[in-house]
Amino acid sequence: MTASTTRRTTAARSRIAAVGAIAVAGALILTGCGDQTDKGSDTGAKTSSAPLFSKLPKKIQDAGVIKVGTDATYAPMEFKEGEKIVGVDPDIAAALSKQLGVKFEFTSGTFATLLGGLPTGRTDVVMSSMSDTKARQQGLDDKGQKTGNGVDFVDYFTASTGILVKKGNPEGIKTLDDLCGKKLAVQRGTTYEQSAKDQSAKCEKDGKAKLSIEAFDTDAEAQTRVKAGGAVADLNDSPVAAYIAQTAGGGNDFEAVANPGDAGLFGIAIDKKNTELRDALAAAIDATIKDGSYKAALDKWNAASGAVTKAQVNAGQ
Repeated sequence: MTASTTRRTTAARSRIAAVGAIAVAGALILTGCGDQTDKGSDTGAKTSSAPLFSKLPKKIQDAGVIKVGTDATYAPMEFKEGEKIVGVDPDIAAALSKQLGVKFEFTSGTFATLLGGLPTGRTDVVMSSMSDTKARQQGLDDKGQKTGNGVDFVDYFTASTGILVKKGNPEGIKTLDDLCGKKLAVQRGTTYEQSAKDQSAKCEKDGKAKLSIEAFDTDAEAQTRVKAGGAVADLNDSPVAAYIAQTAGGGNDFEAVANPGDAGLFGIAIDKKNTELRDALAAAIDATIKDGSYKAALDKWNAASGAVTKAQVNAGQ
């Protein structure tokens, strides 16, 4: 999710959160176009004719799978249709799968806990609309204290802050400054939670009343709070806020206000020790940009405005 000093600048803070009525589930879903690896000799080794298979770590080659942690409550980026995880990120992963010759298996969990699965090996990567920030790269918490070794990011998408308000925008919210003195709902653990805190401090510095902030485990809960009138707005990444406004309640529940000036990068997070996988993913993203499958994945979800022209590593701020 995105935001000012957090998921990106004020916006990229984060992660794009879920659509109002979408529930979180922890099911294991397979994305991609089936098993594209072939069993080799009696040793159990696997081979593939995919262009970039040889760049993968041997452990991934042999497994034939990249295990992906995500929070599937953030349409259109990642969400559930029945028991299947769908969206922008799973479709990009399916394109990467064709280049790498292995499947991407998505498991949904709570956003704030996703990075913890990397050093334990529970997941190989996190692909969940996660803003690439220096704090996450360095393993720092919101107070600047060291809490881990940090992660590397392969950056693949951009987004700005989206302010989700009730239909009709009764409070006349146009910018983050208009939230001073009001109650804001956010998803816990996203850059937007920190962004809300930063905005509250700015309000006080400007001589205005600070924000009242409520944090929830899922963005769906934050949206419900706004819809019920308990909070004035919910912060999301711009494509997510736009999608929610278009779909929730048949388009009758919310409006989205964009703040395009604070765009930031989303990245695939990888354990810093796993440089071989990091570099393989960067090469695969560049290959999908070149062959058009990256653009097709974005176009399917009306997310082309977030396209990048090449993969970057740890380019977030």
